[in-house]
Amino acid sequence: MKKLVLAIASTFILATTLFAPSAYADEPVADNLVSFNAALTSDYRFRGMSQSRLDPAVSGGVDYTHNPSGFYAGAWASSIKWVKDGGGDGNLELDVYGGKRGEIVKNVTYDFGVLTYVYPGNDLRPNGNTTEAYAQLGYGPAYIKYSSSVTNLFGFEDSKNSTYWNVGTNIDLASGYILNLHAGHQTVKNNASFSYTDWKIGVTRDFGIVTASIAVIGTNNDNYRGPDQQNLGKTGAVATISKTF
Repeated sequence: MKKLVLAIASTFILATTLFAPSAYADEPVADNLVSFNAALTSDYRFRGMSQSRLDPAVSGGVDYTHNPSGFYAGAWASSIKWVKDGGGDGNLELDVYGGKRGEIVKNVTYDFGVLTYVYPGNDLRPNGNTTEAYAQLGYGPAYIKYSSSVTNLFGFEDSKNSTYWNVGTNIDLASGYILNLHAGHQTVKNNASFSYTDWKIGVTRDFGIVTASIAVIGTNNDNYRGPDQQNLGKTGAVATISKTF
């Protein structure tokens, strides 16, 4: 059983693909839309756990959306450090995903798809590459989401069908600020000591040139440790600057 960081990859791509701001109602929307994103963060966290050993990380991605049908696909990459912490090799994460989203009735939305996390040359046993299926329901700014691994989960043995539940909301505040609230629970099948709950409280603002956010993120599990025994799930502040174009 691994004592180092669980290879959990980023949901930042979901922040850019699933919760990207919609066009204003009076603006025409292209049938086929391609967008790009880039970000710099002080600590790459996913599901509360640092993937960059509590250090800064850079990331970028591309997304395609077919607006008439709601189908989308994309790819996203980030610098990481956890693979080497786990005894493997490689410092890159590549996420490839696709799915469909839309509106069931007014203010009630859905989103489902498949997401594959690839760690080129990771050399882990079991392999660190992981695929998850996910489904999400939203009501206004709130959402509930369920993810299940269809492979072993990020290098854990016999961990197929591990699950992650999370709920959250993104509430518009005054002066263009958005309050970001999140809570989730990761279950690592057949590795109970590595299951945990995570949470986040943050604020985001779009300044036009860039979007900036700051959040306090934490977990209730200290079993994920870096090479110097850093607690990779400890409560801490994370600042991010991003741009979508």
